[in-house]
Amino acid sequence: MIANVGDLRAKLRAVLGAEGLLTEAADVAPYLTDHRRLYQGAAFAVARPLDVSEVSRVLALCDAHRVAVVPHGGNTSYCGGATPDETGDQLVVAMSRMKRIRGVDVANDSLIAEAGCTLAQVQAAAARAERLFPLSLGSEGSCQLGGNLSTNAGGTNVMRYGMARDLVLGLEVVLADGRVLDVLSALRKDNTGYDVKSLFLGAEGTLGVITAASVKLFPMVRARATAFVAVAGVGAAVALLTRMRGASSDRVSSFELIPRAALELTLRHIAGTTDPLGTAYPWYVLCELSGSGFTDALDALLEESLAAALAEGAILDATIAASGREREALWKIRACIPEAQRREGAGVKHDIALPVGKLAEFMQRAGPWVATHVPEGILIAYGHVGDGNLHFNISAKDAQAGAALLARMESVRRAIHDLVNEFGGSFSAEHGIGQLKVGELERYTSPVELSVMRAVKQALDPNNIMNPGKVLR
Repeated sequence: MIANVGDLRAKLRAVLGAEGLLTEAADVAPYLTDHRRLYQGAAFAVARPLDVSEVSRVLALCDAHRVAVVPHGGNTSYCGGATPDETGDQLVVAMSRMKRIRGVDVANDSLIAEAGCTLAQVQAAAARAERLFPLSLGSEGSCQLGGNLSTNAGGTNVMRYGMARDLVLGLEVVLADGRVLDVLSALRKDNTGYDVKSLFLGAEGTLGVITAASVKLFPMVRARATAFVAVAGVGAAVALLTRMRGASSDRVSSFELIPRAALELTLRHIAGTTDPLGTAYPWYVLCELSGSGFTDALDALLEESLAAALAEGAILDATIAASGREREALWKIRACIPEAQRREGAGVKHDIALPVGKLAEFMQRAGPWVATHVPEGILIAYGHVGDGNLHFNISAKDAQAGAALLARMESVRRAIHDLVNEFGGSFSAEHGIGQLKVGELERYTSPVELSVMRAVKQALDPNNIMNPGKVLR
C-alpha cells in the first residue's frame, strides 16, 4: 500500500492543478473498466496532464515513490492493457487533454500530433492539408493516437500502408524516471545508431509514456472502387487477392474476408444492413481499390477484372458499389461484425495472423476442428486477408451453449493458438498483449526473445512502475 496517499495526491495536484487530478470515486470509475469489461481495477487517482512537462513531473514523482503508472488512452483495448489492477495503489495517467496538432508539414508529408488526439482528429487534420493519414480502425472516433502507437494498431489498410509502427517518423516519450526522450524528428532517413523510438511502438506503456508523434502522410485518396464478391472458399479469396493486385498495379487498399455466418449475424442484429448479393454463398470478400488521381478509372478496372474472374469460375458472384452510399453500406457490414457478435451473446475471440499463403490450409484444419470439438459454437472467422490477420471467433449458439463455451474457453484458446503456432503464425496480430495474453507470450515466444524484452524493461524501468503486469511479468 502507498504509505501516505494524501501527501502524494497533494504533490500530484500541485503539478496538475485541481482539474488535472481526479480522486472522487464517480470521476475515477470510467477509467477502471476495460472496453470488453473483462477487468475491473482500482486506482487512488487519475492524472490528466496538459503537456509533456506535466507528464514528466508526474512520472518522476511516481518513480521516487515507487508508485505504478497505468497509461490510458481511448480505452478501446481488447486485452485490458489500460486497466489498473485491483489494489488501488496505481495511478492512471489519462492522455485525453493532450490533444493538440502541433503542426503539419505538407512538403515533408508529415504531421506532429499529441498522444491524446483521437485517430479521427489526426485523420481530419491530414485531410485539411489534402493529405491522408491511412491508419483506420472501427474505433477511430474514440481511440487515441498514443494508444494506437503503444499497441501497434493495424486496421483495414495494413496491406497497403503497413501497421501503426510503419507510419511513425519520430516520437516524444517520457521515461519512467521522468526524463523526456525527444526523438520527434520527421526525417525520412536517419541512420544514427539504434532506432530507439521503435522500442515504444507496441510496448503498451510498459517502457514509458508516448506524449507526441511525428507520423507519415500520403496523397489524398481521390478515387475508390469497392466490390462485394462471393467466393467458394478462403483459397479462392487468396487467389483473387493475387489477381487483383496484379490487375490494379497494386492499388488494392483493403481486402476483407467475411464468412456467410458473419453476414447473417450482422443482418440479424444491425439495423439498416442488407444482403448485397441476395443469394447465400459460403464466403465473401470486401475488396477496395484506391488511387490519388481524379481520373483513375478504378470502377472500370474493378468491373473488368471481376468479370474475367467470374467467366473463369474464380469467383461466384459480385456487386460493385455505384455510389458513396452503397460503399458505406458495404463497409457497414464489415464494421458491424464485432457488434453483431456482441449482441448474439457469449463468444471466444482469437486475434491471429498467418502467412497469407497458409490461410486456406489453416482454415481447412481449424474449421473442422471447431465443428467437431466445439459443437456449442459457430465459427465466425473474418478479417484482413491481405496481411494474414483473422479474427477467429466462436459465437455460442444460445445462452445455454454460451455458458458451456465460456467454461471451456481456455482449452479452446490453447488448441487454436497451438495450431496457429504450428503454421508459423502469431496469437496476437493487432490487439497486443495487455494483461489478457501475458501467459500466451510466455508460451509461444522463444526464451532468447523473452530475455531481450526483459532486459529492455529492466534498463528503462528498473523500478517496474510502468504498467506492471502488462506484456511481461
